[in-house]
Amino acid sequence: MNYKIFLSLICGLLLSSCKDSRSKPFVSQENVKAKKMLQGIWINEENQSVAFRVEGDSIFYPDSTIQPVSFQMIEDTFVLHGASDVKYPILKQTPHLFVFRNQNGDEVKLTLSNDVEDEALFSNKHPKPLNQNRVIKRDTIVSYGDARYHCYVQVNPTSYKVAKSTYNDEGVEVYNIYYDNIVNLHIFNGSRKLFSSDFHKSDFESIVPPKFLEQAVFSDLTFRAIDAQGVHYVASLVIPDSMSSFEVRVTVSFDGKRHIAVL
Repeated sequence: MNYKIFLSLICGLLLSSCKDSRSKPFVSQENVKAKKMLQGIWINEENQSVAFRVEGDSIFYPDSTIQPVSFQMIEDTFVLHGASDVKYPILKQTPHLFVFRNQNGDEVKLTLSNDVEDEALFSNKHPKPLNQNRVIKRDTIVSYGDARYHCYVQVNPTSYKVAKSTYNDEGVEVYNIYYDNIVNLHIFNGSRKLFSSDFHKSDFESIVPPKFLEQAVFSDLTFRAIDAQGVHYVASLVIPDSMSSFEVRVTVSFDGKRHIAVL
């Protein structure tokens, strides 16, 4: 697991030392005792559900689609290192009680589990969600005027990770990991290859909002129509486990050029 360095703290240290070379630099040190005290499985006192398990420098969640994250205890702050650093003020900590404030401002109270059966909720295996490892092939034959066009689409799964942020029952930001696709499009007019190209999610970054594109999966490329402008396809960009989607029109003209526009 990758560990992020607290660059802001280091920068603060460098600036401080530049202002007064005689003063001793100060860096907030991690509270090792607090981290050691947090080891184990923790229960949400409000609904008695398992919140997470702490093992070493990592936090594991009972939902196997949520990826583990590294954490630190810096002074009175609970810091999670996911796709971005998130900090939660610690209100109270004892060997059997951990209380912090989540991003909604709510107080979260956790108690240390003493039930051995809670271990069964955690697995070292994290299955890939969202229809992974499935190649989709689609052939379409269309006509315009006297010409016939044979169109091939193939959706190929990849190992490119897409991190989607969400919040668990404790109001803590967690990240579900999904995997993006690359889509091949080939168009033939008889034996003549009119168009052949791979489409990546990044091909749409000029017209799709960056924050949406970051959490979206390139789901599919489907035939829409053929007319005087060419062969029209629709690229579907979907944020997993949500109603959010973005459709982009992909047009291949009869001279083999592609055009991308918002649908």
